Amino acid sequence: MNDAEKRAMKDAWKKREQEKMEASIPIPKVDLKALFDYLDRPNPPTCTHTLKETIEFLKSRNLDVEKTIAWCRENGGHCDCEVIFNVEDKFGPLVGRPI
Repeated sequence: MNDAEKRAMKDAWKKREQEKMEASIPIPKVDLKALFDYLDRPNPPTCTHTLKETIEFLKSRNLDVEKTIAWCRENGGHCDCEVIFNVEDKFGPLVGRPI
């Protein structure tokens, strides 16, 4: 296998992985971006080591709280600040948030 074929295989693998990540997002990407924007706003409340802010945001948009919270936890978001530090780190670029 030559370098071009290896590169093509690697690019195809990366594309499949990105598609899997995008497919795993339980809410519309525009809402996930808005959640990240909301949690990362200027002067947010101190993290209470809960998902209080995340849950309030999801409820305010009539989004599936249970499914989204489970997904956040699966991706390292066990509290509001971890949603920003872990979940956004993985999914932010997929929804238009620069790292």
